[in-house]
Amino acid sequence: MNKHTALLLPLCLLSACQSLPALEGRSVSHYVDAAAAPRLESALRPAEAERQNSGIYLLDDAHDAFVARATLIESADHALDIQYYIWHNDVSGNLLFNMLYRAADRGVRVRLLLDDNNTNGMDNILAALNHHANIEIRLFNPFMNRKWRALGYLTDFPRLNRRMHNKSLTADNRATIVGGRNIGDEYFNVAGDTVFADMDVLATGKIVGEVSQDFDRYWASESAYPLERVIPKADVAKGMAELNAGGRENGAVLQRYHQDLAQSHLLEAIKNNNVPWQPAHTRLISDDPAKGLDRDRHKPAIGAKLSQALMPEQEIYLVSPYFVPTQSGTEALADMAQQGIKVTVLTNSLQATDVAAVHSGYSKYRKPLLQAGITLYELKPGSAVPKGRDRGLTGSSSTSLHAKTFVVDRARVFVGSFNLDPRSARLNTEMGVLIDSPEIAGEIQRSLVEATPKHAYQVTLNQQQKLQWQDPESGETHQKEPEAGFWKRLTVKLLSVLPIEGLL
Repeated sequence: MNKHTALLLPLCLLSACQSLPALEGRSVSHYVDAAAAPRLESALRPAEAERQNSGIYLLDDAHDAFVARATLIESADHALDIQYYIWHNDVSGNLLFNMLYRAADRGVRVRLLLDDNNTNGMDNILAALNHHANIEIRLFNPFMNRKWRALGYLTDFPRLNRRMHNKSLTADNRATIVGGRNIGDEYFNVAGDTVFADMDVLATGKIVGEVSQDFDRYWASESAYPLERVIPKADVAKGMAELNAGGRENGAVLQRYHQDLAQSHLLEAIKNNNVPWQPAHTRLISDDPAKGLDRDRHKPAIGAKLSQALMPEQEIYLVSPYFVPTQSGTEALADMAQQGIKVTVLTNSLQATDVAAVHSGYSKYRKPLLQAGITLYELKPGSAVPKGRDRGLTGSSSTSLHAKTFVVDRARVFVGSFNLDPRSARLNTEMGVLIDSPEIAGEIQRSLVEATPKHAYQVTLNQQQKLQWQDPESGETHQKEPEAGFWKRLTVKLLSVLPIEGLL
């Protein structure tokens, strides 16, 4: 054996270990279309008229967002269908895991579909949940080498580079939550250093059936593998100990968080039986799960569907934390502006973003966008609002924008998982709801128009056609990325010249 063969052999062995399990014999199940869901209907009190249309409650507050999920899980009578890109085993994630377990204990069927990109270190606790007779977990595009995940990219990069970015939680085919939030403390404002400013919708009525049918597509897709086939040797006992330890280890944090949740407007509305549902024609827009295996090339991806559905006549307000418009997207926005359409974009500033590489893909398009007449805002990381009222489109004392919301002509609005970047358009599967409602769209637009100038830098060009950032608080004008240090700015500059845009 020569030295080259010796070097290749370990890689070949790793590749062999990463072969995917067979899908034959995988259980078949569908959403439960129950005749009645008394616990859930008693908690939410949806209007009878909303059965033919949809009832919408905007979840633009982090505590409301947690209360909504807890309510659906704890009030379910029959079934819970849940899919997420991220589910952390932190304070909020552990709380919701325990709620799922208790729901299963009282006979609720739980189907949980998780993207496997963010489950590192969670094999045992997921196995413990999956061990329950009423809980079934599947992993989307799983990593077969559980310990050295990064090595999977060496042998299976085309598949593992495609992720399920969808986020939905549906109870009894009666109510659903769809939007931008994952499951984790940063999404629910739990005693952390960072809060993601985000938005979901809690919905009843016709839209729920669309989400249920879409979940079935993903559950039965060729990318969804039963957990026990991916993790056959997990320690269930250890996982149960992890599941039960969360409350003991985080007692003080939990106590403070329960106090915060008690101030939730949604919780108060549920207690008083008067959730203020807004009726609206609503439809689901989602990718075919075949996109996760690059098998949907002849089907329109979500980006094309959104372009058709959201074509503005007068104005469009785009909120996207990861904004990489590409050359073609920049030209499309410029064409809108030339037609007299007012285009406004809100994204993260360099200091606010949690993914500097994505900022590098955005930064080179700022000047062409501004020259085309597009209004550009970047969220400040220190945007302050009162504790407990972390508004989804403004921020808190340490905030990164995470909402993906597009408002068109103050009449239609999209809320979902789709970022305005190549990854969402070409690689990841995405979903969201398109709401046709001047009342709801107008409410979000007014919030944006009022809050954005207070909580974000406006990026403009000076007389020399160089970028500048206007600070709404101090009135100062910055000539460099505000609050970002030299090395961070340099890193972004270097990344911007690399050919990585298609991966962002």
